Amino acid sequence: MDTLLPEPSPALQINGAISPPPTPSVNINIDATEGILRSVEGHDSHDKDGPTESKTLNGTKGSLYNRAPASPSPTPSPSSSPTPRPAATFTEDDETHEYDPPQRHQTHPIPPYGIHENEVGGPQTRSRTKIRSYTDDKGDLSFPRLSKPVELLRGSYDVVVIGSGYGGGVAASRMARTGQSVCVLERGREKWPGEYPTGTVDATKELHFSGTLAPGITNGKMVEGGDPTGMYHMFFGRGQNAVVCNGLGGTSLMNANVFMEADEKTLSMKAWPPEIRNNVHVLNKYYKKAEKVLEPETYPDDWPSLPKLNMLQKQAESLGFGDKFRKVRQTTRFRNGPNSCGVEMSPSALTGQDCTGVNDGSKTTTLVTYLADAWNWGAEMFCECEVRYVEKAEDGYRVFFAWHGRNRGFFKANLHGDLMWVHAKKAVFLGAGAIASTEILLRSKAMGLDMSSMVGQNMSGNGDILAFGYNTDENVNAIGKPVPSPYKPIGPTITGVIDCRDGHNNPLDGYVIEEGAVPHALAHVLQAMLDLMPGSTPPSGETTIQRTQAALARFGSRFLGPYFKNGAVERTQVYLIMSHDSNQAVLTLQDDKPVLEFLGVARSHHVNYLNNILKQATEAVGGTLVQSPFYALMGQEVTVHPIGGACMARDNTGATGVTNHVGAVFIGNGPETYDGLIVTDAAVIPTALGANPFATITALAERAVEAYADSKYLTISDESNGLLDLFGEPQHVPKPDNPTEEKEKEWALEEQDSLSAANEVIRSADGVKASGMGFTEVMSGFVHANKKLYEDNKATYELAYRTAKSLCEGARFFLSVQAFNTRDMIKHDQHRGLLTGTFVCPAIPGSPFMVQRGEFNLFILSHKAPGTRNLTYDFDMTGVNGRKLHFHGYKVVDSSVALAPVQFWKSTSTLYVTISQYTPGASKDLDDEDAWRQGEVVAKGIMNIQPADFFSEIMTMSPTGSNILKKMASAASFLTFFTRKSLALFLAPLTPLQYPTQTYSGFVNNTLPDQSIAIYASDNVCTRMHVWEPTSYPDNDLTKVQNLFMIPGASVDHQIYALPTIPFNAVNYFTRAGYRVFVTVHRIGQLMVAENMWTTYDARLDIKACLEYIRKDYGPEKVYTIAHCMGSVAFSTGLLDGTIPASWIKGITCSQVFMNPIWGATNMAKVMAGPIPMDKLYTMLAGTWFSCSTSRDDGLVQNALNQVLRLYPQSRREICNNAACHRTSLVFGRCWNHSNLNEATHRQIDRFFGGVNMRLLNLLMRQGSQGHVMTNGPLFEDLTTPENVARLKGIPIMLFVGRDNAVLSPEATERTYEILCDTFGGAGEEGGDYKRRVVPGYGHLDPWMGRNAWKDIYPFVREEVDRVVRGDKYRFEEPDDRFAKMVHGGELLY
Repeated sequence: MDTLLPEPSPALQINGAISPPPTPSVNINIDATEGILRSVEGHDSHDKDGPTESKTLNGTKGSLYNRAPASPSPTPSPSSSPTPRPAATFTEDDETHEYDPPQRHQTHPIPPYGIHENEVGGPQTRSRTKIRSYTDDKGDLSFPRLSKPVELLRGSYDVVVIGSGYGGGVAASRMARTGQSVCVLERGREKWPGEYPTGTVDATKELHFSGTLAPGITNGKMVEGGDPTGMYHMFFGRGQNAVVCNGLGGTSLMNANVFMEADEKTLSMKAWPPEIRNNVHVLNKYYKKAEKVLEPETYPDDWPSLPKLNMLQKQAESLGFGDKFRKVRQTTRFRNGPNSCGVEMSPSALTGQDCTGVNDGSKTTTLVTYLADAWNWGAEMFCECEVRYVEKAEDGYRVFFAWHGRNRGFFKANLHGDLMWVHAKKAVFLGAGAIASTEILLRSKAMGLDMSSMVGQNMSGNGDILAFGYNTDENVNAIGKPVPSPYKPIGPTITGVIDCRDGHNNPLDGYVIEEGAVPHALAHVLQAMLDLMPGSTPPSGETTIQRTQAALARFGSRFLGPYFKNGAVERTQVYLIMSHDSNQAVLTLQDDKPVLEFLGVARSHHVNYLNNILKQATEAVGGTLVQSPFYALMGQEVTVHPIGGACMARDNTGATGVTNHVGAVFIGNGPETYDGLIVTDAAVIPTALGANPFATITALAERAVEAYADSKYLTISDESNGLLDLFGEPQHVPKPDNPTEEKEKEWALEEQDSLSAANEVIRSADGVKASGMGFTEVMSGFVHANKKLYEDNKATYELAYRTAKSLCEGARFFLSVQAFNTRDMIKHDQHRGLLTGTFVCPAIPGSPFMVQRGEFNLFILSHKAPGTRNLTYDFDMTGVNGRKLHFHGYKVVDSSVALAPVQFWKSTSTLYVTISQYTPGASKDLDDEDAWRQGEVVAKGIMNIQPADFFSEIMTMSPTGSNILKKMASAASFLTFFTRKSLALFLAPLTPLQYPTQTYSGFVNNTLPDQSIAIYASDNVCTRMHVWEPTSYPDNDLTKVQNLFMIPGASVDHQIYALPTIPFNAVNYFTRAGYRVFVTVHRIGQLMVAENMWTTYDARLDIKACLEYIRKDYGPEKVYTIAHCMGSVAFSTGLLDGTIPASWIKGITCSQVFMNPIWGATNMAKVMAGPIPMDKLYTMLAGTWFSCSTSRDDGLVQNALNQVLRLYPQSRREICNNAACHRTSLVFGRCWNHSNLNEATHRQIDRFFGGVNMRLLNLLMRQGSQGHVMTNGPLFEDLTTPENVARLKGIPIMLFVGRDNAVLSPEATERTYEILCDTFGGAGEEGGDYKRRVVPGYGHLDPWMGRNAWKDIYPFVREEVDRVVRGDKYRFEEPDDRFAKMVHGGELLY
């Protein structure tokens, strides 16, 4: 007699919905000491401590994936446990079931009532099945994540597992338990219960279709669309189609959970290898292993009666198959508590949603069993990784895959061309499913991996047939609901079976019929599909009343929806048949795409027989038999169980199969197999099973993996997991790998450091629930391999580019950039993101190269040039041959982009590339922007973004975050930052002025003098002279030290020679060359006394006083002198008028000018412009002193002047917003090519410049306009008379000028040179007394203050000084000091 459902207990609430109670005879609890699930038999529902509830380790009520400690010791342990504890999960037992529930009478369904009767799922509780929380906070929809970002992928593992279904899951779990390092690559994404789609729209987003769409007898057309990593993959074929699942867990996420062993007759068929067909019981051991993990059980008798199950039983009896009807064992949970692997699960809410993913946490997938176990034992899993092929390496295998993450699919031309890879040192297990694994093997064979010619042959659809018993006489309730219904439970998708495999002479005639359920996503299209399908078979002999009732039922569903209780859809039975086809389907590759052909393999006579059986079963319940839409419209069946393609050989040779009896892949057609290349999925099954295949797949996988482990003397641990905390850390780590070679140790340590750093970035972002931003970029160009191209300048890159282009040395990278915390990326000075992808350049041995955990910097301040922002790419990369190189590339966005959109595009799309030898440890300091210079240059070139790739890049930009608001905020922050930085450069002339700072920055070489001496001239004016002792001596002989006197120009001081903002300045250079350096700071330099209206003519007295001091304290020997600009002019006036005796001077190097100052064009225009001279105009407005420094607190006139100076005429490349730089340019002219200064020098230019008084400025204007030096006013006498010039006789003089000098015209040195040569002769003579040199690429003051002056200017000046001071035969030898190390280490190669 039927009984009513008992009152539910509190422990049976599943997300607020009432679930059927578990069997009262079993009370489940957790042993808090061992964390092992125990079964305690007893018929009383209360124990001595009161009511029994589901408990966790901490004694609280059962919850999903509790955060309790995963083990007594939180510290991960090595995989090999010294004292393994036996656990039911991984030991064999004679019992098939964990417990046998007592027999109960079935309960009758509780009818719905009132307004709820037509609702989806009936009355809805507060918490729905779709929305499940895995944390204590119900408002926090957080889910476990076993997979890692691909940014954390290692270069190599002991074992690589392809796919994560039953075969892949078994391989991952068992290999991880041997202590091997395991990598799992899965094409789909990781989703947990609560994330699976329920509605039509959500499900459509997860659909991917591909293959050959070939209705009827047509040739068909290749199609592809949808999300390639979506859960549901519809594979079109000729003759039959297939549906498979992508996702972490594989097909187990959407199958119907039926655990059914293959029958003995099928296993004894000749297609199987002798090890199986001659011993059909050999799989029993492995079926039991699978049972222990997957825990299959039948639908409990004391749970609610299911109409679709009852109808199937009725139909079985009408067919005379009553004895063949039974409930199936299925991997659906009907009780609370942890599963065999320690993962908390819930009883089924009976929603019938298995085929689109069950959201109630009751489905025992590989995700919550084998994969969770593998994760706990240290396996690393990576999603959105579509494996393309495998190739043999010297030590193991390389597995090449297309990474679909970071929206890389928008680059369709690159996704499958620029593949990433991972190295499997010992073994590769293919568990991607029959179609995918076969496709991988076919492509691997095409790429040169020798294997059997049987690859892709003997595939099967497992005889699958889908049909519907439409609009029967009874309510079937087989339409899934997204939320549980306490009134009308659908049940699991499949609950019963009519098993007709026995009793046939020919095992090929065996089959099973199972009832099914249609998921909610298809509910609203089901009726239209069933009504319109051609070829339906209505019941015969119906009366008019019956036909009227049927019509009313159809109209009821049409107007009131598929869940109308008396509607046709609610009265529809779903049939699923598994039988035997002829196993002759073929998978091939055409244009590198898989083509599946089932033509002529369906055993049509047997299909007709099965359809006739379904017709009889449907007529027995008054329904209409409707075929699946594939069969009705296209003449094709659809299978959810594709098998074969890499079949086991029947004679253990490659002539009859692809793999041997344990899945090892044959080498060619012989008996030899690859060591460690093993197929563990349905691809190895050589014949249709006539039953649901996953139990057999799992058993075969267990057998194959055990065989491999035994062959390698590996022990699979049977230690229990206890209760897993999937939000915590795994309890075990792989056994450490101990490389023997020193280089391998360095690489391993550096990889671990980079992994730790990247992992910390990701963890910290997750910890604060930060949102991130990512995009993918493709750049291509030409890179030339030449070790001699070590210069880091535009000309070198362009030369390399032209050479590479002429030699067709193309290069390309396909990189994804990801910032896991947008806020940190924006706020940090380096604006970092992680780089992952590939670099290809066939001209470089080892190509293609894998890029992992590289560094991307967005608009970082360039230290090489002022006002410049760089986009940099820095990464180590590993070639397929194991070669490691370093890639450094940068885009330069400088003032040349100001108000120039075309130039802005060129700057942001042009990458200057240097590839150098890998240097261990060079990348450890992420803030060291010049670390890449340490390695020897291998190649250089230029790469660009093509417009089409740029648009694809825009499409890949994707924010990450826990909700839509955080994603929007992340995208807004990133785009605001990008726009702000871009506009700051594009609108540089209009941006706020840059004023002097109060703090020092970038003083990397503070070169303090050994002495600072007060010098008093003959007119008693006090100035300074600084002295630096030599740091090296020629031949280590102190007596060979020579004195060198250096004179700076106007408004500056000794710092132009001892510049603290460049790593190698002039004083450093000459003191290491064996010179004692003296630098005067004269009265027109950066001293307070300069305001006292002194001129260049007056400054000659300071120079004379310094020379007198040197002669007095260091000996009367002649002194070589280097003089710059107005210091050189002052020096020349002293020599020409006899104030400074020429006999004191050994030789002179004149920078920019000597005795014939001639202004450049801009300065000459300033002198000649206007009715009032500039000096007088300024005196009228602001006084007699002009300071090159300024501040926001200056007066109105000075601030107005600062703003007006924005308009000072400059070439676009020389535009800046530094107020001090503008003021210097006004009074002297532009003193440098901005590209030669570094940012620190330019930013603090006010520290190196003082000012100028108007009397000095007046004299300078006169001298520069008239072209010669002169005395003070009022006479302004010309000092370049022949008599005065004659005083210079015998003094070797070298003049040099920057070709881009904007202060003085190159004619200034040219005129002096001509006068000297005309007067004394020696022009053009080797070793003559007079030389002149024009330096390309330099301006006025940057020959001394430029960042590259150490290699462009100082050497030829020193050579001249050495020649004059030490003789023609002297050869300078580089001392072995820190500067030599900086030079040879590449630190100075800007």
